Amino acid sequence: AGSLNAAPADPGWSLPLIYYHWSADAGGSAELATAGRVTLRLDVTADVLIFAPTYVFTKPVWGGQASLSVAGGYGRADATVDATLTAPGGDVVTGSESGSLTAFADLYPTFTVKWNKGVHNSMVYTALGVPVGSYEVERLVNLGLNHWSADIGGGYTYLNPETGREFSATAGITYNFENPDTNYQNGLNAHLDWGLSQFVSEQTHVGLVGYFYYQLTGDSGSGAVLGDFKSRVNGIGPQVGHLFEMGGGQAYFNAKGYWEFGSKNRPAGWNGWLTLVIPL
Repeated sequence: AGSLNAAPADPGWSLPLIYYHWSADAGGSAELATAGRVTLRLDVTADVLIFAPTYVFTKPVWGGQASLSVAGGYGRADATVDATLTAPGGDVVTGSESGSLTAFADLYPTFTVKWNKGVHNSMVYTALGVPVGSYEVERLVNLGLNHWSADIGGGYTYLNPETGREFSATAGITYNFENPDTNYQNGLNAHLDWGLSQFVSEQTHVGLVGYFYYQLTGDSGSGAVLGDFKSRVNGIGPQVGHLFEMGGGQAYFNAKGYWEFGSKNRPAGWNGWLTLVIPL
């Protein structure tokens, strides 16, 4: 999501390729009723190549332009956890663990319908998270979530060719099913992605992107030993995009980065995205 998310696309096949990098850390402490205080620190990095073959239908669906895509990924993630336990008597116990993994991630099929009326563009989407990625319950690092998810939402793009101004926003709600190996179910979460840009030429636009993530309901299941553990995080950063011809069709390149802030109960740092949409 981001800029131009609800703008119409050329009918037929395309292949979006996305390189994603994430570097973040998290720290915190909690009082334990019988053991004193535990302090944790987590450092994580991830590099993933995402491929999302997409087909845009020629015939209208519900009066709009429909598309179907399936996104998957392959990459590497590294994580380190440091823990310090301070007992009521003052004794201190420390430990650390590291892990890394290079593997496939889950699959995310998505169905979208877009409508255009002059400078106004709207869209609705529905997506599934299919747990086929690499996962082992005892492993520190996993690229698969080991549970199904369902996401629905909609978006809007204002695109004025005369002024070159563009604004986009996409909002959605995600329902997570229970992880059967841990009996842990993440709560319902809401997310909003936005992009604001100015075309400096007919092909190139520059601007800002951002997102808001907020967990609406608490985690549950017998594995949720820390209670509802609601999380949130926000991000903002620059972007640049460029449209160009490739193989008789229109290709698109976008580079964007986010600095994360306002996080709670989840790692925060920065992430970068390089996207290339290849017309087929």
